[in-house]
Amino acid sequence: MNRYERMNQERKIIDVRKRVAAYCRVSTDHEDQANSFESQQRYFRQYIERNPDWELYEIFADEGISGTNTKKRSEFKRMIACAKEGDFDLIITKEISRFARNTLDSIYYTRDLKKHGVGVIFMNDNINTLDGDAELRLAIMSSIAQEESRKTSERVKWGQKRQMEQGVVFGRSMLGYDVKDGKMTINEEGAKIVRLIFHKFANENKGTHVIARELREAGITPMRVKEWSNTVILRVIRNEKYCGDLVQKKTFTPDFLSHEKKYNRGEEEFVIIKDHHEPIVSRELFEKANRILDEKSLTQEGKAKHSNRYPFSGKIKCGCCGSSYVARYKNRNNGTRYKAWRCYKSATQGSPHTDKTGNPLGCSNPSIRNEDAVHIMYLVTRSLQLEEKKITANLLSVIQSVLSVNTNYSHIEKLKEQIQTVEDKRTQLIDLCISGAITKQEFITKREACDKEISELQDTISGIDQQHLLADQQESVMKEITAAIHEIVSGVEYEDAFYSQILDKMVVQGKDTVDVYLNLLPIKWSYAVAKASKGVLDPKSGISETEIPISVNIARSSG
Repeated sequence: MNRYERMNQERKIIDVRKRVAAYCRVSTDHEDQANSFESQQRYFRQYIERNPDWELYEIFADEGISGTNTKKRSEFKRMIACAKEGDFDLIITKEISRFARNTLDSIYYTRDLKKHGVGVIFMNDNINTLDGDAELRLAIMSSIAQEESRKTSERVKWGQKRQMEQGVVFGRSMLGYDVKDGKMTINEEGAKIVRLIFHKFANENKGTHVIARELREAGITPMRVKEWSNTVILRVIRNEKYCGDLVQKKTFTPDFLSHEKKYNRGEEEFVIIKDHHEPIVSRELFEKANRILDEKSLTQEGKAKHSNRYPFSGKIKCGCCGSSYVARYKNRNNGTRYKAWRCYKSATQGSPHTDKTGNPLGCSNPSIRNEDAVHIMYLVTRSLQLEEKKITANLLSVIQSVLSVNTNYSHIEKLKEQIQTVEDKRTQLIDLCISGAITKQEFITKREACDKEISELQDTISGIDQQHLLADQQESVMKEITAAIHEIVSGVEYEDAFYSQILDKMVVQGKDTVDVYLNLLPIKWSYAVAKASKGVLDPKSGISETEIPISVNIARSSG
């Protein structure tokens, strides 16, 4: 027997017994479907055992998971991984809709499995993916299954909306309410907490941070979150269910395949029912609390949520606990408002104390007004006058070295010649491919290499052009930079946005001292907090003695 005959015999021996895996899935966790789930497994075992050329490898089963995508089907993913490892030769499943209702998934996975020599048999659809026409038939059947899923999704959404309009509640229990069989009933234990939150906010004028801290310290546990925070309090105050109203479809599912929910921002109609259930707080109290929230949102520069909305954000530090200072608005006696900075731990936890478990909380460091921080930066920049010439010379020398470039244009011409050479080489590849000197795959690979080389050379030329443009403008740029540096070291007073660019950090050490560190300068400025004398203040600053409790620079040391 020659080696070819032997290989044929080995192939026949291998083909005699195929290792077969089965995949089954049910869509819900209902009891009747669970019974069907067990039935499917039993059916596959018996079906494989009846075929003498097959041996059972394993039955993979996902229970209670939708089939419109494969993201959450853990057993399905494990089956694919085992197939790629060569653990079995064939997968059998009842029908395409059990395997995947997504056409793209069906074709993608069956193609991928086929590359690894693993076929899929869809029993009810009479499709074996190892057959020649299998992919066409699979695409047609998968599309039909996917369309059926879309229609089912539309029917379900329509039915849910009709139920919502009739007052059926979709959702889970929440703080103060139990939701069961589509009805909301008051949970008195949680309702007491809700009433307490509204009372503290609307009647006692306490902020959301303070309310959250007091609830934590009282040992009251929230629902579904680890601990109380200002955002949790805000969600309670904004929730219209607590005054008896019901608003549904706050979220919606735009794609029935992905099942990903999105917040409804007007894309779909809300279902709104006034006085739907028994309220926990009166409508008057609810509206008063939300009116206060709206007023605070308007006065605190809108609803920006990023910490960098203020120029000094993250740069003023607490010397006692290390926390950052956060911006707060305060009222003067004359009714005007001003911005101040306060230690985050002090703002959220209050003065130093311990909670019931003995953990230290709070901070005693004082707040600092924003105009004080600006004036301190003015004093720092003014003090730079003492070394104005030295600082100016050092900065300009560094900037000059950065702006200086080699304006040798001959280098660009050489790069252009290289590009032309590569383009000629790329053109020759077409002739080589047509003549059969190189394969189509070799042509694609070599062409991609040429395109990459041309792109890199063009990027280099573009970079040199930018440098030359900067060099042509160097004289005017240096004049502008020189003027700006002179203004900085001369102590010209700017808005806080300017000072934040040169400020590294400002450390509030307590009632007496504020330390300042500038970017790129290894020096620390210390300022004592005290009544300023009239001689200290610059008459051009427009700031009166009573407004600024910051004295002159009393200490400066290497930082």
